[in-house]
Amino acid sequence: MERLIEFVLNHYLLSLALAVVTFLLIQDLIESFTNKFKSLSPMLAIVKMNSQGATILDVREPAEFSKGHIEDAINIPAGKIEEQISQLSGSKSAPVIVVCQTGTRSIPACRSLTKAGFTDIYTITGGMQSWEDNKLPIKAGKKQKA
Repeated sequence: MERLIEFVLNHYLLSLALAVVTFLLIQDLIESFTNKFKSLSPMLAIVKMNSQGATILDVREPAEFSKGHIEDAINIPAGKIEEQISQLSGSKSAPVIVVCQTGTRSIPACRSLTKAGFTDIYTITGGMQSWEDNKLPIKAGKKQKA
Protein backbone atom coordinates (compact mmCIF):
# COMPACT_ATOMS: atom_id res chain seq x y z
CA MET A 1 0.00 0.00 0.00
CA GLU A 2 2.88 2.36 0.76
CA ARG A 3 4.30 1.75 -2.71
CA LEU A 4 0.96 2.58 -4.30
CA ILE A 5 0.78 5.88 -2.43
CA GLU A 6 4.38 6.63 -3.38
CA PHE A 7 3.60 5.88 -7.05
CA VAL A 8 0.55 8.15 -7.01
CA LEU A 9 2.53 10.98 -5.42
CA ASN A 10 5.42 10.62 -7.87
CA HIS A 11 3.22 10.18 -10.94
CA TYR A 12 0.24 12.36 -10.20
CA LEU A 13 -0.48 13.09 -13.88
CA LEU A 14 -0.68 9.39 -14.76
CA SER A 15 -2.86 8.76 -11.72
CA LEU A 16 -5.17 11.64 -12.64
CA ALA A 17 -5.41 10.37 -16.23
CA LEU A 18 -6.32 6.90 -14.98
CA ALA A 19 -9.04 8.34 -12.75
CA VAL A 20 -10.50 10.44 -15.59
CA VAL A 21 -10.51 7.56 -18.09
CA THR A 22 -12.09 5.23 -15.53
CA PHE A 23 -14.81 7.80 -14.80
CA LEU A 24 -15.54 8.30 -18.51
CA LEU A 25 -15.77 4.56 -19.15
CA ILE A 26 -18.18 4.09 -16.25
CA GLN A 27 -20.27 7.04 -17.45
CA ASP A 28 -20.42 5.55 -20.97
CA LEU A 29 -21.52 2.17 -19.59
CA ILE A 30 -24.28 3.77 -17.53
CA GLU A 31 -25.50 5.79 -20.54
CA SER A 32 -25.59 2.73 -22.77
CA PHE A 33 -27.77 0.89 -20.22
CA THR A 34 -30.16 3.81 -19.77
CA ASN A 35 -30.61 4.74 -23.45
CA LYS A 36 -34.09 4.16 -24.78
CA PHE A 37 -32.75 3.38 -28.26
CA LYS A 38 -30.74 0.47 -29.58
CA SER A 39 -27.76 0.14 -31.90
CA LEU A 40 -27.94 -1.98 -35.03
CA SER A 41 -25.28 -3.19 -37.43
CA PRO A 42 -25.91 -2.29 -41.07
CA MET A 43 -27.01 -5.87 -41.82
CA LEU A 44 -29.53 -5.90 -38.96
CA ALA A 45 -30.77 -2.49 -40.14
CA ILE A 46 -31.59 -4.03 -43.53
CA VAL A 47 -33.51 -6.83 -41.83
CA LYS A 48 -35.43 -4.25 -39.76
CA MET A 49 -36.16 -2.17 -42.90
CA ASN A 50 -37.43 -5.17 -44.86
CA SER A 51 -39.41 -6.89 -42.11
CA GLN A 52 -40.95 -3.91 -40.31
CA GLY A 53 -40.81 -1.12 -42.89
CA ALA A 54 -38.64 1.11 -40.72
CA THR A 55 -38.24 4.78 -41.60
CA ILE A 56 -34.64 5.82 -42.28
CA LEU A 57 -33.69 9.23 -40.87
CA ASP A 58 -30.40 10.62 -42.18
CA VAL A 59 -29.16 13.42 -39.89
CA ARG A 60 -26.19 14.49 -42.03
CA GLU A 61 -26.00 17.88 -43.72
CA PRO A 62 -27.70 18.19 -47.15
CA ALA A 63 -24.32 18.30 -48.96
CA GLU A 64 -23.29 15.00 -47.37
CA PHE A 65 -26.71 13.52 -48.06
CA SER A 66 -26.58 14.39 -51.76
CA LYS A 67 -23.25 12.55 -52.18
CA GLY A 68 -24.93 9.28 -51.25
CA HIS A 69 -27.63 8.01 -48.92
CA ILE A 70 -29.74 4.97 -48.12
CA GLU A 71 -32.70 4.46 -50.45
CA ASP A 72 -35.88 6.29 -49.26
CA ALA A 73 -34.05 8.05 -46.41
CA ILE A 74 -35.43 11.30 -45.05
CA ASN A 75 -32.80 14.00 -44.58
CA ILE A 76 -33.18 16.20 -41.53
CA PRO A 77 -29.86 17.72 -40.35
CA ALA A 78 -29.04 16.98 -36.71
CA GLY A 79 -29.19 20.66 -35.77
CA LYS A 80 -32.74 21.01 -37.09
CA ILE A 81 -34.21 17.73 -35.84
CA GLU A 82 -36.47 19.25 -33.18
CA GLU A 83 -38.04 21.83 -35.48
CA GLN A 84 -38.52 19.46 -38.46
CA ILE A 85 -39.59 16.34 -36.59
CA SER A 86 -43.07 16.61 -38.13
CA GLN A 87 -41.61 15.33 -41.44
CA LEU A 88 -41.49 11.85 -39.93
CA SER A 89 -44.79 10.38 -40.99
CA GLY A 90 -46.49 7.47 -39.32
CA SER A 91 -47.09 6.66 -35.71
CA LYS A 92 -44.58 7.32 -32.98
CA SER A 93 -44.40 3.60 -32.26
CA ALA A 94 -43.21 2.76 -35.80
CA PRO A 95 -39.51 1.87 -36.07
CA VAL A 96 -37.12 4.71 -36.97
CA ILE A 97 -33.49 4.04 -37.89
CA VAL A 98 -31.22 7.06 -37.49
CA VAL A 99 -27.97 7.30 -39.46
CA CYS A 100 -25.18 9.87 -39.77
CA GLN A 101 -21.68 9.65 -41.26
CA THR A 102 -19.83 7.87 -38.43
CA GLY A 103 -22.47 7.22 -35.78
CA THR A 104 -21.78 10.17 -33.49
CA ARG A 105 -24.43 12.68 -34.61
CA SER A 106 -27.15 10.06 -34.60
CA ILE A 107 -27.04 9.55 -30.81
CA PRO A 108 -28.21 13.10 -29.91
CA ALA A 109 -30.83 12.79 -32.67
CA CYS A 110 -32.08 9.56 -31.09
CA ARG A 111 -32.36 11.35 -27.76
CA SER A 112 -34.39 14.14 -29.40
CA LEU A 113 -36.72 11.56 -30.95
CA THR A 114 -37.13 9.91 -27.55
CA LYS A 115 -38.09 13.27 -26.02
CA ALA A 116 -40.60 13.78 -28.85
CA GLY A 117 -42.35 10.54 -27.92
CA PHE A 118 -40.95 8.04 -30.42
CA THR A 119 -40.58 4.62 -28.85
CA ASP A 120 -38.94 2.29 -31.40
CA ILE A 121 -35.65 4.02 -32.27
CA TYR A 122 -32.42 2.54 -33.60
CA THR A 123 -29.05 3.90 -34.68
CA ILE A 124 -26.71 2.28 -37.18
CA THR A 125 -23.37 1.49 -35.55
CA GLY A 126 -20.64 3.21 -37.56
CA GLY A 127 -23.12 5.23 -39.63
CA MET A 128 -22.87 5.58 -43.40
CA GLN A 129 -19.18 4.82 -43.24
CA SER A 130 -19.98 1.34 -41.94
CA TRP A 131 -22.81 1.01 -44.46
CA GLU A 132 -20.39 1.73 -47.33
CA ASP A 133 -17.66 -0.49 -45.83
CA ASN A 134 -20.14 -3.39 -45.98
CA LYS A 135 -20.68 -2.63 -49.70
CA LEU A 136 -24.37 -1.96 -49.21
CA PRO A 137 -26.24 0.05 -51.85
CA ILE A 138 -26.42 3.81 -51.67
CA LYS A 139 -28.35 6.23 -53.83
CA ALA A 140 -26.64 9.38 -55.05
CA GLY A 141 -28.58 12.46 -55.99
CA LYS A 142 -30.16 15.56 -54.58
CA LYS A 143 -33.72 14.24 -54.27
CA GLN A 144 -34.92 13.51 -50.81
CA LYS A 145 -38.13 12.07 -49.51
CA ALA A 146 -40.30 14.57 -47.68
